[in-house]
Amino acid sequence: MHGRPIPGNYLFEAVKDLEAIVMAANARIALVIPGILRAARDLDSAVILELAKSECDLDGGYTGLTPETFAAECKKAAKQVGWDIWALHADHLPVKKGSQEEMDKLKALIDAQIKAGYTSFAVDASFLFDLQGKTVADQLKKNIECTTHMVKWLQQRMGKTPFGLEVEVGEVGWKDQHGMIITKPEEATTFVKALNANGVFPHVLATSNGSTHGNLYDDRGMPIEQLSIDLPRTLEIAQALERLGQKVRIAQHGVTGTPRHLIATQFPKKYISKANVGTFWMNLVYDVFKVCEPGLYQDIWDWTLKAYGGEARKKGMKSDVEVFGKYGKFAIKEFFTRIYSVRQSTKDTIEAVAYSEARIFMTAFNSQGSAAAVRKLMTK
Repeated sequence: MHGRPIPGNYLFEAVKDLEAIVMAANARIALVIPGILRAARDLDSAVILELAKSECDLDGGYTGLTPETFAAECKKAAKQVGWDIWALHADHLPVKKGSQEEMDKLKALIDAQIKAGYTSFAVDASFLFDLQGKTVADQLKKNIECTTHMVKWLQQRMGKTPFGLEVEVGEVGWKDQHGMIITKPEEATTFVKALNANGVFPHVLATSNGSTHGNLYDDRGMPIEQLSIDLPRTLEIAQALERLGQKVRIAQHGVTGTPRHLIATQFPKKYISKANVGTFWMNLVYDVFKVCEPGLYQDIWDWTLKAYGGEARKKGMKSDVEVFGKYGKFAIKEFFTRIYSVRQSTKDTIEAVAYSEARIFMTAFNSQGSAAAVRKLMTK
């Protein structure tokens, strides 16, 4: 089985009763994958490899990777490392308008992901929350309808092949004039109950709980840690679902920037089963390039500031560091050939650093040994 991802449902079901969180790594630059999988192997930790639609679509997203090429990179690394307990996840499959045309285009992407061997999917119609709705059910109506439609179609396409399912009730990082909008327990329970009534049973639920995607900066444009995740509300939501007899657990998005000692000591690991770590791995590669490939790094920096500096300043960004931190991801596709053609010594350094950082994350998530629980479930 080495080299092939396992069905995501086995992974989610095996860890749902453990005090463990499985790391989902958005490997925008695939050079980090061998190090992540080697850490998983050495700690016997289940792990998820994923990219969102914006990162990886039929045209390569902003990483230059398609479902086929991303899957190939993951499978190659898993085979080389010799690791079997990992899932290949389609992160953030967004439905923003709810039109048939939009969903048909999304189905074409999912078809390509299925063909490439993906084993888990995240349908995200959280953008369709209706603030004008008179009741919670009214506010969630469109999300429920579109999520149900996409999952029913996905079930038909997968046939008897099992897969992991993530859905989203609150848009991650959603803000209004008063600040961050946080998902209420009633929204989560109403959403999941309605999906169940429609024959949709997700394994994990993403909410809006104060996290944001990507790097964070202060009002001077200087990098800051993420300390905004509302863990008490997250616990309220999880316990409300538990009281209903629900087995769905929380998928925590936007973990980049969260101090890992706080993850280790404060995250409710009984209720959070999946945690997305994305921008962190891109930052890691760029930090290695600063030292090992300074010419390439400078070209990436200069291109990003030239291409996006004007737009960023109009949005109020005050430092070049913030501009690069927010827009540097778009350079991955632009410099794709040069990035993947760096010297072997640079690739070895990236793997070594990714390995050590992944070990720290997996230790903070308490996922060591979780692969054994997955194997036990799979043998039943």
